[in-house]
Amino acid sequence: MINIKSTSEISKMRAAGKVANDTFKELEKHIRPGITTKELDKIAHDYIRSCNAIPSFLNYSGFPASICASINDTVIHGIPDSTVLKDGDIISLDIGAFLDGYHSDAARTYPVGDVSDEARRLIEVTKQSFFEGLKYARHNERLFSISATIQDYIESHGYSIVRNYCGHGIGKDLHESPEIPNHGIFGRGVRLCKGMTIAVEPMVNTGGFETKCLSDGWTVKTKDGSLAAHYENTILITDGEPELLTCLN
Repeated sequence: MINIKSTSEISKMRAAGKVANDTFKELEKHIRPGITTKELDKIAHDYIRSCNAIPSFLNYSGFPASICASINDTVIHGIPDSTVLKDGDIISLDIGAFLDGYHSDAARTYPVGDVSDEARRLIEVTKQSFFEGLKYARHNERLFSISATIQDYIESHGYSIVRNYCGHGIGKDLHESPEIPNHGIFGRGVRLCKGMTIAVEPMVNTGGFETKCLSDGWTVKTKDGSLAAHYENTILITDGEPELLTCLN
């Protein structure tokens, strides 16, 4: 069942979304060669807690950290550890904040120091694919129109879209209905309606779309070792322009 949010619930989700947004701003001050992903995790954890919120991912189905930190060929769910960021790396950070009973969820991919033109282009195309799909995040549009638009944009730039992981509804639970793939047939899927809150998250590889999950049960890498990027926001469907709850000025 898809949960339609009330005005009161939407207000709470805006507050949770602001925590996630502001956590990225805090982390951006520290993303540089020489820092470890575990240090970034602590910075995020401490900031989220300072906002009287709880990291959504910590202990979620056993996940052992407050954020996901995925470097280079890691697509999603990278576990923060003693790995040191190096000049030329790219890192995808996925953040969720739980505040007053409601979750937010967002992801960004960042360059570390001086990165290759290919890496920078991948980051930019991944981000823009989200905003291309966002054009169809409107009342009465079909869900898979978002998915198909993302896929078309990614593939038109010579990249591949990850197919075995997807976006999702969000609210009281971190993952709610509906599932939101990043590929599909335009004009298909459930109709979007005012009051729905969804997390759309293109995951993009420079090589093939196939992935592999490591023995830790979490870390997902590209099967061919190619670079991967991730971009996500929590979106509110309105009767007009969609509202990004985790992307604020």
